[in-house]
Amino acid sequence: MEQRTKINAEEGKQELTITREFDLPLALLFKAYEEPEFIEQWMGTKVLKLENRKHGSYVFETSHQGNVMFRANGTIHEFIPEQTIIRTFEMENAAIGVQLEFLEFEKLTEQTSRLTMQVIYRSVEHRAVQLKMPFAYGLNMAHDQLQEVMANLN
Repeated sequence: MEQRTKINAEEGKQELTITREFDLPLALLFKAYEEPEFIEQWMGTKVLKLENRKHGSYVFETSHQGNVMFRANGTIHEFIPEQTIIRTFEMENAAIGVQLEFLEFEKLTEQTSRLTMQVIYRSVEHRAVQLKMPFAYGLNMAHDQLQEVMANLN
């Protein structure tokens, strides 16, 4: 199956670019990143905290049988509805460290939109650790789920 989320990771750089076109209006794509109930559905994680504002923060957590499997947190540096989210992202207990994410939301047509994410890591080595994980596969699965969840609202 074709992976619709594309990851461009140029050799020797500490950043990567992620792009995905969705069959969703811009408002619905943005809402998928803005509303805790939708984030929980497409990410399959619990939103413990989400302050969508400049200097806000967030905490996401996934548990299985009472054990925390995944926990991530960060600070939101910029939040412009239907345009931009700039945030840090840190997976707890992971060797990747903190990354800086620039999310840009773009209207293509009335029913399609694009998400472009620039992700900057502390070093080339930190990015390499991320890319060795099933990162592309997981991101594609999550974005496919986002498409499905939000299309049901359309």
